[in-house]
Amino acid sequence: MAEHTGREAVAAVWRIESARIVGALARYTGDFALAEDLAQEALAEALVTWPREGVPRTPAGWLLAVGRRRAIDAFRRRSALDERYAALARDLGEGGAFSGSPVDQDAPWDPEQIDDDVLALMFISCHPVLSREARVALTLRVVGGLTSDQIAKAFLVPTATVQARITRAKKTLAEARVPFELPQAQERAQRLGSVLSVVYLIFTEGSSASSGAELIRFDLAGEAQRLARVLARLMPREPEVHSLLALLELTAARFPARTGPDGEPVLLEQQDRRRWDRAAIRRGRAALDHATRVGRGLGAYGLQAAIAECHAVAASVEETNWERVVLLYEALGRLAPSPVVDLNKAAAVSMARGPAAGLKIVDDLVAAKALANSHLLPSVRGELLTRLGRPDEARAELERAVRLCGNERERAVLRRKIADLG
Repeated sequence: MAEHTGREAVAAVWRIESARIVGALARYTGDFALAEDLAQEALAEALVTWPREGVPRTPAGWLLAVGRRRAIDAFRRRSALDERYAALARDLGEGGAFSGSPVDQDAPWDPEQIDDDVLALMFISCHPVLSREARVALTLRVVGGLTSDQIAKAFLVPTATVQARITRAKKTLAEARVPFELPQAQERAQRLGSVLSVVYLIFTEGSSASSGAELIRFDLAGEAQRLARVLARLMPREPEVHSLLALLELTAARFPARTGPDGEPVLLEQQDRRRWDRAAIRRGRAALDHATRVGRGLGAYGLQAAIAECHAVAASVEETNWERVVLLYEALGRLAPSPVVDLNKAAAVSMARGPAAGLKIVDDLVAAKALANSHLLPSVRGELLTRLGRPDEARAELERAVRLCGNERERAVLRRKIADLG
């Protein structure tokens, strides 16, 4: 029983405090990769010690102290006369008594420094020198506190693949000599887009899984929301940070109604809106209002959040302000043009002005050979052709969508639409 309680305590503390611990160790050592390794070693020691000796009075301080002790040992091994070790040892006030000495359970936390540590950790994990896959894996590992197994399960890839991505990412950061520090204001603004993009990618995969048996991966989407909330607290004057948080909250508000009792997808027009999370809608609208107040016009995430708000406040699909949705998609298309934005605009246009108007936009995308390997384009085209009374063409499009779709739940919906054509 004590062992079970101890392991649960380790998991809980790590989930909440891992980013602060890694960030503090990175500041102490000046080495991001070493800090992450030290934190993992401290976690391993806690898994052995806490079930046996009980949970320490200040668990996070215990983990930090162990990590700092391991840092001293590492520097000691490098050189007994290493100036870095000597300076760090003096700062810690530990002299040379680490071997066999008890862990300081009250290792100091500097409240003025913690937030900067976490923010620096996010900027480093999402550094532009890393690939998109590496940024996602590293962010979930060092900021989110997820294990390699958890990340692998969320993205349906082998654990070894995730571990390799994290190892390569740390080597890349080391070779690029990326310092552990907050970027200067101008550079921070340039790199913030990378950070927000990673959080958005994590949420997108969670909210509409690209493959597998489940439509929504709640753990992954929830982790993205948590990261967005952390960013919003640390960067209160950045409008796009709050816009992203608004988008995530308003989108997640529909999760309770997006699946049926057996996990099958429920389309927007069929959802019971009474099941939507009203608290999440309030949080999302408040974040969007904050973004509007601190910014000078909405950015890409803000426009998407405004679209999500249109759905959130409407009593039904028919009562949605579709003309406003179309205008917002047009603005988004000018600000951040992409075939996906155009496809979503086509769906909105079809609701506001009829399926023929929407089909014209979709046909333009087909002619441009956009989204050639995505199931989204034939899915929308098949739906519009169905509404226009062209069942044979609709069936061909929906069958193509089935072949391209990687998610089992979405394929079932598409097959149901084909069956409904008779």
